[in-house]
Amino acid sequence: MSTVTSGPRRSSPARAAVVVGVATLALLIGGGIVGLRTTGGSGSAPAAQPAGAGAMPAAAPNAAIERAQQRLRQVPGDWVTWAALGSAYLERARVTADPSYYPKAEGALDKSLKLRGRDNASALTGLGALANARHDFAGAARWAKRALAVDPYAAEAYGVLTDALTQLGDPAGATGAVQHMLDLRPGLSAYTRASYDFEQHGRVGDARALMARALQDAVDPADIAFCRYQLGELAWQEGRLDEAEAHYAAGRAADPNYLPLREGQAKVAAARGRTDAALRGYAELTLVYPSPTYFLEYADLLRSLGRTAEADAQVSLAAAAQQLFTANGGSDDLTGSAVALAQGRTKDAVRLAAKEWQRRHFADVADALAWALHADGRDAAALPYARKAGALGARSARYAFHLGIIELAAGDSAAARADLSRARDINPTFSPLDGPVLRSALTQAGVS
Repeated sequence: MSTVTSGPRRSSPARAAVVVGVATLALLIGGGIVGLRTTGGSGSAPAAQPAGAGAMPAAAPNAAIERAQQRLRQVPGDWVTWAALGSAYLERARVTADPSYYPKAEGALDKSLKLRGRDNASALTGLGALANARHDFAGAARWAKRALAVDPYAAEAYGVLTDALTQLGDPAGATGAVQHMLDLRPGLSAYTRASYDFEQHGRVGDARALMARALQDAVDPADIAFCRYQLGELAWQEGRLDEAEAHYAAGRAADPNYLPLREGQAKVAAARGRTDAALRGYAELTLVYPSPTYFLEYADLLRSLGRTAEADAQVSLAAAAQQLFTANGGSDDLTGSAVALAQGRTKDAVRLAAKEWQRRHFADVADALAWALHADGRDAAALPYARKAGALGARSARYAFHLGIIELAAGDSAAARADLSRARDINPTFSPLDGPVLRSALTQAGVS
């Protein structure tokens, strides 16, 4: 059956996970009630920073690196400082989108373990965080469990474990890990992860309430900007553009250096038809933060405007950034699949998404594999994966749109009408490229 198709598309990243303050919340999962409690307590490691890209000024990890290096020149056997240096390198990689710091982080953390092979939870946790950054989520879970065997009160190790299990597609394990983190050290890192856990299960109201409470407790400008971004993303996901725009603007007023806020403002501008502002926003953002995700979003906007050559150039930059990531120990066939789709290499996109699915059964991976199979003309094979993407109940216009388009292509008009309508109800402006396709597909499916 012929159908409307939007061509190659990528899976956008999940909302970053980690923030401040709330009391008991209950999460309904699989028919049972899991309480997300705040019982106080303290762990043994320093408080974690927010996990979003650019959540702290770039100068902060530079200063930490310099302090650690100075200390190690004086006391080269200081295993604690070697671990701190590794974490500072990792933070520097995060705020600059420069994965060349990953080998430096690994070297410093390995040195710490060589100097102190026993009772070194900090180095083990750092290696887990590095594994997460490189998208070795199974490895990250192993490092975190080793750290917790050494120190069961290491809240940051539970944070690493939460992130790893989330990405591995173990929602019950992730909820349990974040509960331990909440029990040990309720704070910015624990509460943002808990908020994301709610969001993954479709509990957007609870996620929003948690982040609003976090914002009330935030004092540091970087933390305020981080909370505002998270709240903006929750509003954006549901198509509440005024609310999203207000949060992004307030976040930039608190900390203009928090880079994801620029992406938020750019996509709202695109949704409102302020094309020049959106293009300018993406151009400025990708210049200072060369993330494959942002290059691909910029390419989508350009392609929606018929500027194909410029879009292709941005996809090439995304591919180069991805190659740099893998050259420094990263593994991300999900992004590789997105780049392949954007370049029209549908069979490569399927192959890479399938490899990623073999490693982890996360919703974004299921969605990406489904969409790659659809682009390759294999809608019967795509349907089970498209359904898996929304199995936890996440309210995602993208998931619903992909499922509806695949159902329409497979000839199931009734299911397509329901899922395409759901995508429209969640957020009709979720993509400059796919929003118009959604409207056309609804017409084709018989929805006025």
